Amino acid sequence: MHSNKVHNRTSYTHNNLDCITSMSSCAQGLSESPDLEFEYSDTDKWAAELSELYSYTEGPEFALNRKCFEEEFRAHVSDRKWTELDAAQHRAHAMRLLDGLEVIAREKRLKVARAILYMAQGTFAECSSEAEVQHWMRYNIFLLLDVGTFSALVELLNMEIDNSAACSSAVRKPAISLADSTDLRVLLNIMYLMVETIQQDEPADKPEWKIIKETFRAELGSPLFNNEPISVMLFGMVTKFCSGHAPHFPMKKVLLLLWKSILFTLGGFEQLQNIKVQKREELGLPPLPEDSIRVIRSMRAASPPASASDLIEQQQKRARREHKALIKQDNLDAFNEKDPYKADDSREDEDDNDDNDNSIEAETFPIERDEVMPPPIPHPPSERVSFPKGLPWAPKVREKDIENFLESSRSKFIGYTLGRYLLVLRTYPFSSHFQHKYVSIAEIQVAKEEEFQKTPLSGGEEEVEMCATELLYQGILPSLPQYMCLLDPQIALLKILLAAAPTSKAKTDSINILADVLPEEMPTTVLQSMKLGVDVNRHKEIIVKAISAILLLLLKHFKLNHIYQFEYMAQHLVFANCIPLILKFFNQNIMSYITAKNSISVLDFPYCVVHELPELTAESLEAGDNNQFCWRNLFSCINLLRILNKLTKWKHSRTMMLVVFKSAPILKRALKVKQAMMQLYVLKLLKVQTKYLGRQWRKSNMKTMSAIYQKVRHRLNDDWAYGNDLDARPWDFQAEECALRANIERFNSRRYDKSHSNPDFLPVDNCLQSVLGQRVDLPEDFQMNYDLWLEREVFSKPISWEELLQ
Repeated sequence: MHSNKVHNRTSYTHNNLDCITSMSSCAQGLSESPDLEFEYSDTDKWAAELSELYSYTEGPEFALNRKCFEEEFRAHVSDRKWTELDAAQHRAHAMRLLDGLEVIAREKRLKVARAILYMAQGTFAECSSEAEVQHWMRYNIFLLLDVGTFSALVELLNMEIDNSAACSSAVRKPAISLADSTDLRVLLNIMYLMVETIQQDEPADKPEWKIIKETFRAELGSPLFNNEPISVMLFGMVTKFCSGHAPHFPMKKVLLLLWKSILFTLGGFEQLQNIKVQKREELGLPPLPEDSIRVIRSMRAASPPASASDLIEQQQKRARREHKALIKQDNLDAFNEKDPYKADDSREDEDDNDDNDNSIEAETFPIERDEVMPPPIPHPPSERVSFPKGLPWAPKVREKDIENFLESSRSKFIGYTLGRYLLVLRTYPFSSHFQHKYVSIAEIQVAKEEEFQKTPLSGGEEEVEMCATELLYQGILPSLPQYMCLLDPQIALLKILLAAAPTSKAKTDSINILADVLPEEMPTTVLQSMKLGVDVNRHKEIIVKAISAILLLLLKHFKLNHIYQFEYMAQHLVFANCIPLILKFFNQNIMSYITAKNSISVLDFPYCVVHELPELTAESLEAGDNNQFCWRNLFSCINLLRILNKLTKWKHSRTMMLVVFKSAPILKRALKVKQAMMQLYVLKLLKVQTKYLGRQWRKSNMKTMSAIYQKVRHRLNDDWAYGNDLDARPWDFQAEECALRANIERFNSRRYDKSHSNPDFLPVDNCLQSVLGQRVDLPEDFQMNYDLWLEREVFSKPISWEELLQ
């Protein structure tokens, strides 16, 4: 009951804040919307990633961890400080703590685990600054990893996952609080701090630390822990939590550790780009036309579209100007034909006309302004307008597009087709297509898979590189539908994302994701309620951030490793209603979400353990921080847009789902965010569906169309702006997805399901000695009647040995 009250109260406060923020942002007008100085990367700054591990409700546990460490430390070491000991003494005490993790008594084991957590937190009581805390964190964590602490923590975590008593107790409780997950939270905190700290690149690291880091990376991605990668074990925790069998699992910490484990073992976006370049070289493909990361970072944001309140405001300004002009007209000659509106600033009139378009303002598109409408008065060379050098992306064309173009051209102008005779293209006047022809890694992988399916005998054995991505896919393959699916009773990531979305309503059947943020005793004062409300909203934002990053990383790595691994995961996401879920997420005041101030900076780690905390007031909680935007929320929005692009790219039926779910107005509202990368992925999603939105939509959104032209990659023969494409046809979702599903199942069966291999295609052993030397397990009844078998089958039948030997 208490948790439901707090959830309803905090959601009510959050909704009121959204309304207030929405009204204030509309009142400010378009011209005051600033560009967001946001740099997209794998993670936020290290200090921010550390602080998001802890909820504000966990604040008192910092002192408890320190107390447990000091009791253990004083029992074995003199009154000297930890920072005053040498390396040998540090190692000896770390080994003592590691031995303490193997005791049977749970209370003693938890006390030792808290002492280790205090070490991983940088022994902050002996530090005077945040930088010093981070220095000792790094030193202590490498020391703990070197003595074998992480393997011991994995064993303890497995024990807690299988702890049926704790699970049954949590299931029976009406309201789960922070106290129900104490042991799990301590273990997950240590493991997260170790993974997050070790993956940070520090040029000043010792050579032995670099060796430890690479060894740890390899072990984390290998099936060394409980015969499976650590990520597979964490996925199992997510499934168990969503099934309702373990509602006390601290899901935010599990998801954060899962995200950072995948990021550390598989690599981030820079590593993905390097792997892509390397794979194209190995396959003999030409290099990429550009570095997509650099192109996106060099883009500038466009002005956001006008809202209804802005249009009303502009109409009121125009009415005031009309009134002033009519007053002036009385003092002029009655036959003066001068337009009274020309007396005002012409720039305002241009703005009025632009706003009526309800789209992106034209002033940010130099191509549209300078090339289409050149200035009538020539400027001197020093004042000439600088024209854009060109579009940011090199155009691409697939071989399939070239074939379709040639076939349709011959059929239209000549009246016959030649089939797949592409050599004619060499003498065709459109040979420029070959300049921009792009062959992807996925096309090569699909062609190879078709060859393996056609010639299972002569195709040879496929050499599968057992990289971290391949090991992870093999580990989660049997349970991937449970991890991704929303319709299955055992649901996972998407249901947690749905529960954490700010647009979701509280339902009785929804899962409780607040188990590791709600205190045992509910707040009794207004200040405590406000603090808990901020903590709950922050908790949900961090969960959305982690899930969006996990899904995007898995999709990108699976696509690079093998296209059908990507398609398998993507199809499960589509069947789990991922597309409408993401659209539902964006169907909110997205500017309010991105500028939300659900954080209390003085309570963030490590600031809160180094400085004296000021007295919190209701005014300071309402004011929040001074940041222009919330990094994690903008990061989450971009990730979700990228996931939506991944799911719908080159999939006609899924593109039609965007049209059916009326995503265009939702996506257009997201263009209000003046951040180039986010706008790019919104424009990509709008581009693929413009041909189906009708002529009137394209006519009334010409500046959005201009933005698509300027910022999104063009593909030759792509008439996305006109609606004449052959793909504008009735769509059969089930037929397209079933055909894709059949290809995926054939791939998984051939590559991973060795038990169902066709016996006719298995190799035959023709060596007599090896065949006779094989051990054959005979049935028990045959062994009992062996003498009878010898008499009937051997002794009673004549054998011509000469003929047999010949």
